[in-house]
Amino acid sequence: MTNLNLCKIALRSVVFLGLGLFTFSSIRATEKSLETSRPNIVFILADDMGYGDVQVLNPERGKIKTPHMDRLAAEGMVFTDAHTSSSVCTPTRYGLLTGRYNWRSSLQSGVTWGYSSPIIPTGRMTVAGMLRQEGYKTALFGKWHLGLHIPTVDGKETPRRGLSNVDWKGRITGGPVDLGFDTFFGISASLDMTPYIYIQDDRFVGEGTVEKEFHPGRDGAAAPDFEAIDVLVDVGEKSVEYILQQDASQPFFTYIPLASPHTPILPTPAWQGKSGLGPYADFMMQTDAVIGQILQALEDADLADNTLVIVSSDNGCSPQAKFDDLNAQGHFPSAQFRGSKADLWDGGHRVPFIVRWPGQVKPGALNDALICLTDFMATSAEIVGAELPGNVGEDSVSFLPALKGQEIVTERKGIIHHSISGHFAYREGKWKLLLAKSSGGWTAPREQAMSETDPKAQLYDMEADPGETTNLYEKHPKVASRLLAQLTAYVKNGRSTDGPPARNDVATIKIWK
Repeated sequence: MTNLNLCKIALRSVVFLGLGLFTFSSIRATEKSLETSRPNIVFILADDMGYGDVQVLNPERGKIKTPHMDRLAAEGMVFTDAHTSSSVCTPTRYGLLTGRYNWRSSLQSGVTWGYSSPIIPTGRMTVAGMLRQEGYKTALFGKWHLGLHIPTVDGKETPRRGLSNVDWKGRITGGPVDLGFDTFFGISASLDMTPYIYIQDDRFVGEGTVEKEFHPGRDGAAAPDFEAIDVLVDVGEKSVEYILQQDASQPFFTYIPLASPHTPILPTPAWQGKSGLGPYADFMMQTDAVIGQILQALEDADLADNTLVIVSSDNGCSPQAKFDDLNAQGHFPSAQFRGSKADLWDGGHRVPFIVRWPGQVKPGALNDALICLTDFMATSAEIVGAELPGNVGEDSVSFLPALKGQEIVTERKGIIHHSISGHFAYREGKWKLLLAKSSGGWTAPREQAMSETDPKAQLYDMEADPGETTNLYEKHPKVASRLLAQLTAYVKNGRSTDGPPARNDVATIKIWK
């Protein structure tokens, strides 16, 4: 029996135990047999939270207490084989909101910055835009990190560091409110990227008149009262306030991309030392607590019974969490998987994916279907009965059947992974092909450290070897060739799902880096 199967058995035991400990709305709602149409949708996306950072997902090797996510898992369904489209921030957010692989856009590697231009054109439909057309209120609270057109006083590009040429009173374009969201409160990019100032809808909240630094070498313009340590609290409070203002008269979609536990790792004083494992674990516990506050707001507003809640992460845990220190204390942020944020190995992109939908999702369910965050678009559309245009969600497959305990029916054979450096991998069934000699990201050995005699690619049997320890590339050349052909076709065809011909945003995508 593999380590993965042993983990699933342990996970089932923990989830089952959770069902005996809690009295919750999902049981009540099951008795009500709610219809599938028009639930409220709340998607909470943590930032750099590893698969193993959620205790219920990592019962043997996880030491951080996450009672609210554990409870959510007991009340809903855990997907054990869910992946982000990329192993870093910006690309994953692109895929989540558009239903399209990130590397089909102009961004072929890396991430955007706080002053970067938008990578989603306003003419492309997002999940928010689709749901708004279907009569939903739409709101975003937290980290955007997909680029913005930020106004300047001189029309020139804004430098990342130092006081800038930003027109702090001008209108920001190309952001959330131009891409389907009715309202937005949050920050332009990661919390360690300038500018350090809140944005409300399409305007800055105040002016960036002082310089601050929340990460070494990332000094830049900030609002005088902006402090990084306050952001998780503020985003949580704004999300709760919004939910408490809603009622059953109109459904709503709330996207809450938290800026934690990403760097700067800054738990508030009330959480410092709580874990006994260090600042990162403290910050994870505080992140879980904010998720709990959002779930409680749904209960207080009497909306939980008709709300689909999803909690996930934008990629795996960052090495900034100090893996060696955590491992020494028995905590493994990537659980049994190899690698971390930025990598092609599963630790870079296999993420927590917990879904609660009272009356529709069986409490305590586990699902091992292979899904990607790009699938949120097609799933949302099927839930509300919307038909997506042919040029929308080119890489999105609905996992709604899985939520009901059924098989996902699709012509898409597998999903594509992508690393920070733009290296590709492809997963189909039990097989995973990596077009890199190493991690393709930050975990050693890095690509430049490999020799000419090393195999030029990697092939793993993920059922027998989920830790990706035995490279079978040279042993199974026919399997590798077949997977490479399918990956190449999906890249060149502009889509991985059935539909009309589509084009990538760039003329040439380099499959082998």
